[in-house]
Amino acid sequence: MAINRVSEESKLPPGSELAGKSNLTPQIHNKLQFLQKKYTDLAQQLSGDISQLDRQEMARLSKELSDASNVVEPYKRLLEQYSELIELQQMLNTPSLRSMAQEEREVLLGSIAATEQEIISALLPKDSAEQAGAILEIRAGTGGDEASLFCGDLLQMYEKYALLRGWKFSTVSMINDGERVREAIAQVSGRGVFGKLMFESGVHRVQRVPATETQGRIHTSTATVAVLPQATHVHVDIKESDLRIDVFRASGKGGQHVNTTDSAVRVTHLPSGVVVENQQERSQIQNKEKALLILRARLYERERQRLANERRASRNKLIGSGDRSEKCRTYNYAQNRVTDHRINFSLYDIEGFMNGTALQLVIDQLRIQHDLDELASME
Repeated sequence: MAINRVSEESKLPPGSELAGKSNLTPQIHNKLQFLQKKYTDLAQQLSGDISQLDRQEMARLSKELSDASNVVEPYKRLLEQYSELIELQQMLNTPSLRSMAQEEREVLLGSIAATEQEIISALLPKDSAEQAGAILEIRAGTGGDEASLFCGDLLQMYEKYALLRGWKFSTVSMINDGERVREAIAQVSGRGVFGKLMFESGVHRVQRVPATETQGRIHTSTATVAVLPQATHVHVDIKESDLRIDVFRASGKGGQHVNTTDSAVRVTHLPSGVVVENQQERSQIQNKEKALLILRARLYERERQRLANERRASRNKLIGSGDRSEKCRTYNYAQNRVTDHRINFSLYDIEGFMNGTALQLVIDQLRIQHDLDELASME
């Protein structure tokens, strides 16, 4: 979608230059001014003589007015904040008011940044999948036992993060030997889960001294994370005729039901060739239900990616491609550092990150860059 320009020359509103680095370019401000004028025109049209409008035309205009208001209202607030910033800048020249004005200015700059991000989000088309729950798949990569331990650490990190946000976190399937986790699949339920976790897909790398290392040498291990939107029957309709269901005896360290009953289930989606196995539960029926849950999510994400690739075939995306081979983050314990390589952002609080409290800081930065990248593709 091309950005409509109010004038040939791009101009920034008064006061915006005082806010420092801004994510709103002159072109975006032109788009916002165009929407502001459109909103005023629509409001005048709907408040005037509407007797000549049929029901469909009324509905269309009302929707356009509502959509425009989602952008125009925060933009009005931003312009007011710019005006406040000009007043505070003038107060800084008065010695008796300088300290108070400086404090208020710092608070206002934070509010301006938040309003700008609200505007950018409002300008972007909505992806309904972002409001859904998510299927989280974590697998140990290179690094042997240390990779399996790191896989378990990531699983705990996401569980703690989910609990902090009030989401429901449940393990669907896990292949492990104590704390060593080779593979884990979890279901995370709640509003907006996928929209928060979608940037976690990729290769996560850990650099630390393993507990078994006697020489104090730092080892590098990896784990892969894939986040899929949780699909419903409405999103993905799977025909029974397209499935092949195989049952087999579960494998493991032993137990009453291991290797004694055919409780494990393998589901193959014949049209796509996607295969899902589950042996987490003792019941064959429960294993089949969980396998279908994972299958539905994988097929839904495959279709989403296909459509996204078609829309963005001419553009190399910076973030959120969902490519599992893409190294996205490094956890360096010796330096107390977590670095997200996609946005070159580092955080020096590895303990806070692994207990879930600091993860949101990185997710927020990834969201900002993702939205800016999406908006750039619309210009």
